[in-house]
Parts: sequence; C-alpha cells; structure tokens
Amino acid sequence: MTDVAAIDDRLLQLNQRLKAAQMGFQIERRGQKLSLRGLLPPRPGSLRLKPSQQRLSLGLPATPAGLKQAEQAVKVLAAQLIQNTFDWRNYDSGMGWGRLDQMGLSQQIQAFAQDFLAEASRVQQPASAKTTWEKAYAPYYRKLEAIAQANPQLSLVEAIYATVRATEDNSRSRQVCCTALSALATFLHIELPTDLKIFWGSYGASQTQARTLPSDELIAATWEQIPNVGWQFVYAVMATYGLRNHEVFFCDYSALLQGKPEAVIRVLNTTKTGTHDVWPFYPDWVEHFNLRSLQLPTIQTDLTQTTLQRIGQRVTSQFRRYELPFSPYNLRHAWAVRTIHFGLPDTVAARMMGHSVAVHTRTYHQWLTHRDQQQAVETALNRSQFAAPGVGSREWGAGRREWQTVKG
Repeated sequence: MTDVAAIDDRLLQLNQRLKAAQMGFQIERRGQKLSLRGLLPPRPGSLRLKPSQQRLSLGLPATPAGLKQAEQAVKVLAAQLIQNTFDWRNYDSGMGWGRLDQMGLSQQIQAFAQDFLAEASRVQQPASAKTTWEKAYAPYYRKLEAIAQANPQLSLVEAIYATVRATEDNSRSRQVCCTALSALATFLHIELPTDLKIFWGSYGASQTQARTLPSDELIAATWEQIPNVGWQFVYAVMATYGLRNHEVFFCDYSALLQGKPEAVIRVLNTTKTGTHDVWPFYPDWVEHFNLRSLQLPTIQTDLTQTTLQRIGQRVTSQFRRYELPFSPYNLRHAWAVRTIHFGLPDTVAARMMGHSVAVHTRTYHQWLTHRDQQQAVETALNRSQFAAPGVGSREWGAGRREWQTVKG
C-alpha cells in the first residue's frame, strides 16, 4: 500500500469516528495538506446570514501525526461552536486558512493587516485606513518584529512591552505605539497584564508647541505670490474652507461652480474622515480668489496608485518650492480660529473640519492669542447692547468689524 493510500485509509477510519461521535465535520486531504468541511458561521464580509457548509484549511500535513492533530482540531472547533465562541479571525491567515496561534509573528501581523483593511472597506473609508496602517501601525509592528527577532527568549507579550519602552516617554510616538500594539493584541486575543494606556504618559494637545498663525491679511497677500494658477487654487481653497492638504483633490465643487451664493463644497467619502459639507470663511474670499473657476493642478489621485498621505506631501512640497512663509496646515488652523471670531458654534465648526468637538476645542482654542481674544471681545460687544446696573443704557459699536482685502 502506497503512503497516500495508507493516509487515505486512516482518513476514512477517522471520519467514521467523527461521524459516530456526531461531530458534524469531515476531514479531507487536499494534496499534501488537510482541511475540514462542515457547517460553519458566515465568514467576515460574507453576504450569507446563516451557517453553511464550508471548507477550512487546517494547515496540517497529510501524515499520521497530522491526522491526530486534525482530529483534536475538530473536537476544539466543535466545542467552540457549542459554546458560541467560534471566531473566524482565529483561522484567517490572509494567505488561506489556518490558526492564528500557529503562525509566526510576521504572518499574524499580515493577517491583522488584511482584517484591518477589509473592515475599513466595509465602512467605506479604505484610503484613510491604508494611510493609518502605513503611517501609524506598520512602523511599530516592524519595531516589534525586530525586537522579537533580536530577543528570541522573550514571549510575544514581553516583546510588546519592550517595544513600548523603546519609544520616548511622554511622546506622541509612545501614544501611537501603544494604540497600534493594543489593536494587534486584541486581534490576536492576547490578554495584556497591564493596559498599554498606562504607558501613554502625559503627552497631549496641551503639550504641543503653540503655533503663531498667519494673519488673514498675510494669507491674502501670500496667495498673490504663487505663480502657478493651479497651486493658487489649492492654496485659496485651503484658506477659505480650512481643508486638509489632500482633501482639496477629493471635493464636490458643483455648488461653487454653479454660482450658488452659499458656495458650499462637499468633501468626499474617500478622504480621511468621510463626507462633510464646508462653508467659506470669509465668504468674500470665494470671489477674491476666483474659486468659482476650478483650476486644480494635475497630480496622481488614483488611490490604487498612491495614498492620501503622498498627496498631502505633494501639497507641502509645493509650499516649500514657492517659499511660502507658513505650512499648509496653518491655513486650516487659521480657518478654525476664524470661525471662533465669527461666533460659529464649535459643534458646527468641528463637523465642517471632519473631527470631534473634543478635538476641536482641545486643539484650536489653545491657540487663541491676545490679539484673537481682543478681536473676539470686540465682535461680541459690537453685536449687542448692554445696560450696566445703575448706569443706564449704552450701545456698543456700529456693527461687526469688516475685513479689508490687502493687495500685495
């Protein structure tokens, strides 16, 4: 009897035992590997709503030892289904089907990447997820792999803590590292004895260096220094609508181009934070900057060929090329502070900027300078009439201070 025939004979006997025990699964030999077939819940992303007959690769060799392991795997799987603890992520390797706890660290990270990006596709923000993975997660997973490889005596949990300690105390990198490694541990069903948030330290927006934002007059004058009309348009849209670098290239400008007086633009769902509408502040800048004439420069925006981050970097590099006196994000930050002067509610401004109210107030209110506060006070007083107790009626101001265009 050949080796293959002997294995098939043993496999037949094994399946007879599984059937007698009413396990609900059969083992199959597919080439030199073993898999099982039985009634399983829908896989992640499946359109099925009920369990169905499915095949699951065990990643085990078609050998006598592999058959013994396969029989034990069926018993474990059957118990998980009875206890309602079965989770497809324990078997998703991203390279076929196999157990997460039987993979090396590199394969586990690869499995997590597939799950992370697939989940993002289901919520319709794949571009943002790709940028998050590449910039926020992947660098710390590479660091984790390097530490684990250099210190094979460490368990994965110990390597995770070592990776966290390798980052600077009370830093943004420490915080992002903790977030990335916590996400990986959750995916792998690893229980960390100490929550990684304990290691975040005192880093926060209050520790960031205050920015000196350009005045509105400087913003208007700088626009005229840009020699290329396409990049003039990018600059002006960011200044007028407070957009992120990459968002300029992913907007619906139809209301603007149709001449509608409110001049609202819609940031599309392919961006970092999804669809949201934005109004101009100042409205006068729409005409001053000639924004009703769409003049976007030609760059690569196909997100199968590039990323939102690379598009944003292209904008930053153009600002440097033209030697502009401030960064692109200063235009966004100046827009945020400007809405405070206009008295726009934080909830509305935060929605237009595509982030939470907590982020909005924590980030932008700390940048209000004495000049900004004085302007806000004057605006508030000019809007109202006050009668101080015992003094009589007094009217403040003649209306809102108007911004004057400065030509360079």
